Amino acid sequence: MIDYTSAGIDFGLIAPEIALLVTAFVILLISSIRRLNAFPIYIAFIGLVVTLALSIQQWSNQESGFFGMISCDNFGIAFKILFSATSLLVLLLGYRYMIARGIDRPEYSALLLISTMGMMVMANTTDLVVMFLGLEIMSVPLYVMAGFARRSLRSNEAAIKYFMMGAFASAFLLMGIAFVYGASGTTELRRIVADISFISSRHGAYIYAGAALILVGFGFKVAAVPFHSWVPDVYEGAPTPVTAFFSVAPKAAGFAVMLRIFLFGFADLEILSDVFWVLSVLTMSVGNILALRQGNVKRLLAYSSIAHAGYIMVALAVGGEEAVSAAIFYLVAYTIFNLGGFAVVTLLETRSGCRSNFSELPGLAATHPYLSAILALFMLALGGFPPTVGFLGKFYLFAAAIKSGYIWLAVIGVMNSFLSVYYYLRVVKASYFETSDEPFTPVSYTPAIVAVLIITAVGTLGLGFFPQQLLEFSRSAIFAFL
Repeated sequence: MIDYTSAGIDFGLIAPEIALLVTAFVILLISSIRRLNAFPIYIAFIGLVVTLALSIQQWSNQESGFFGMISCDNFGIAFKILFSATSLLVLLLGYRYMIARGIDRPEYSALLLISTMGMMVMANTTDLVVMFLGLEIMSVPLYVMAGFARRSLRSNEAAIKYFMMGAFASAFLLMGIAFVYGASGTTELRRIVADISFISSRHGAYIYAGAALILVGFGFKVAAVPFHSWVPDVYEGAPTPVTAFFSVAPKAAGFAVMLRIFLFGFADLEILSDVFWVLSVLTMSVGNILALRQGNVKRLLAYSSIAHAGYIMVALAVGGEEAVSAAIFYLVAYTIFNLGGFAVVTLLETRSGCRSNFSELPGLAATHPYLSAILALFMLALGGFPPTVGFLGKFYLFAAAIKSGYIWLAVIGVMNSFLSVYYYLRVVKASYFETSDEPFTPVSYTPAIVAVLIITAVGTLGLGFFPQQLLEFSRSAIFAFL
């Protein structure tokens, strides 16, 4: 159990966050003195490796500090490990792309690190104000990263849309926190849990309004329907490595906070289960239906990410230890194969003039058979085909729903999975069976992106055959107060 009585200031609890911040400052400081092309990547890589090691070292070291504002438990540490590993992979897959597009500036690495630090702050607390602070630390660098290709109108449009939607989401979230504070006199989830029955009986309107506004705020962040409209344009316009980062890391951070708030802090507000039931069905259905008619792989993966948010929201509707464990398992699995899919798209877009349209895929299998096979593997994992880890992720989520009596929710989820198979197989069909009058322009590999492809492909298949370690990791990560 976590020692919640600790009120001391222990910087060891936030050692991974400090490592990221120091690394980002070093990159910015030295880059301002002298321009060294590859230097920021190497420094950022070292900083992320150190951060990952520090996060792993904290495992099972359950403590609380900073006057109760930091809760260093396995749940938060699991997400810190996930964020560090994700940022490492994104850093590797983005280097060649940034050079090819002429946007290889040191600020990119620093922004990536600072955003990752914000995610860790979000996952490592049970205080609503600190969660909001982490959210803003995460979000502001993301707005800049979306518009990192300054000469691209699409990138500028992506940055503006993301900023506007993010600002609205933050306003809703802050108003929701204010309502919760007004009803309970605290922003600390542990104290809210202790008094939730009294609070809801005396100030029911305020606590429900606060929960609703917080849900709207984080609904924007995880791209839940009807708060999803910004996703396709932002994903398509942002540089592809940035889009890869958007599609997994901020989404995982959003769900980490939502699991804490709604399955711990507001667990006694039973109406939330029905709300999440509806939102889950809407999100997975709308995402899959809109993905059917896309002609661009990045936009297809954008709508796919909306649908996958709907699958993960099944855990929020169901609640309980098994559902939370399944959500963590799915988030890790989705990160692996979705990053792999974006790694292939990134590699294709390093070619001059390529925009990852379906019309550019014919000839891929003939020119690069191994690359097309890996792309097919990731598409099958996204569709939930066995023996990939994508199949197991959906199986555990829907099994948790059925065991808790949410049979129709599981049935709708399975039907949506079948629907998604169509557009994922479209990508496979275009690369293997379609022809084009124009010859396929070959891609050139770099060791960094080959490493990303190998890691994600091995993870997608390996965890599908041997999921025990990931299952144990996800079960150990369940916070003790569920």
